[in-house]
Amino acid sequence: MTLYAELHRHLGGSVVPRVLWRYFQRHSTELIARFADYPEFEEFYTRSRNTLDEYLELHTLVESVQTVDTLPYFIYRLIRGAYIFENLAYLELRYTPYLRTPEHLSQSQRIDKMAEIVDVVGRSSKLPEYPIVTSQILCMHSRLPYEVNKAIVDLAAQNRHYVCAIDIAGGDSHYADRMEEWIELYDYARSLLLKTTGHLYETTAGCYPQLLPYLMRIGHGIQIPLLYPELLKDLAKRNQCLEVCPTTYLKTGTLEDIRQLKLVFDRCFDAGVDIAICTDNAGLHNMRLPFEYENLLTHDIINFEQLQACQDAAFRHAFAWPYAQRPASLLNGLLIPQPAEALA
Repeated sequence: MTLYAELHRHLGGSVVPRVLWRYFQRHSTELIARFADYPEFEEFYTRSRNTLDEYLELHTLVESVQTVDTLPYFIYRLIRGAYIFENLAYLELRYTPYLRTPEHLSQSQRIDKMAEIVDVVGRSSKLPEYPIVTSQILCMHSRLPYEVNKAIVDLAAQNRHYVCAIDIAGGDSHYADRMEEWIELYDYARSLLLKTTGHLYETTAGCYPQLLPYLMRIGHGIQIPLLYPELLKDLAKRNQCLEVCPTTYLKTGTLEDIRQLKLVFDRCFDAGVDIAICTDNAGLHNMRLPFEYENLLTHDIINFEQLQACQDAAFRHAFAWPYAQRPASLLNGLLIPQPAEALA
């Protein structure tokens, strides 16, 4: 049985439409009152958008109901589906904890509440019946003030048993006016020995070479091989990995055809830059990770040897995977459990 590692999945976009619909039916009918039935809701939830910003607005729909009380409900269903339907051995979940705290509280109160969110996500992700190795990536956000983003970095450093890295989210076209802040925060994170990734070079408006040296992995990064292939040599030297999420670029209008990714893979393989294939927002896409691999293969974007290389790269670049290679064995049908010290 092939096992997979998922390095780029958003907690807000991971809820499949049927699960979200059932939750709304039971607890928040006002949020779906404008939809006549489930098929209409699913079409709205999963359809392609014109821009990345328009696409990201869907996250706010889910973030509003992912509270400290409801997160166990959503995470249980996420982990169950990932184990049963995707053969995931490893999963990194990324999200902005501040956006799961009550909006009526003051900024300082919401910052204090973030630790509870991290704890709930961490405990809810550890399910003996679905033994996936899990860890969290905490996302700074382009819409949040410096004080909140710094608190997110500090929170990550204080919760290494649950958190493996930090990220920046909110659309890569919105970083430019605060670039000094992002550099300072990433430099601070590295000083705390935190691992780093970041949404960068996803769109043509989000290309900031000054951030690249601070990242261990690059969230998306497809515009590097497409528009700036001269940077690939440095990425290879720094052993940086691209987290490529094929379906996302069609859903956001970034690419018109999935076959445009062939140049991304060809140039990265030629330059020795690793690619981890990911889903990004599996719920928004109604997409499972093995199907992302299959789509790339059937569209002749990669071959079987390259598929295997991407599978191996995902485990090799996993921030909290305790071994240096793909898991080779199962014990009584269960994954080898993760040592506690691996996340220390």
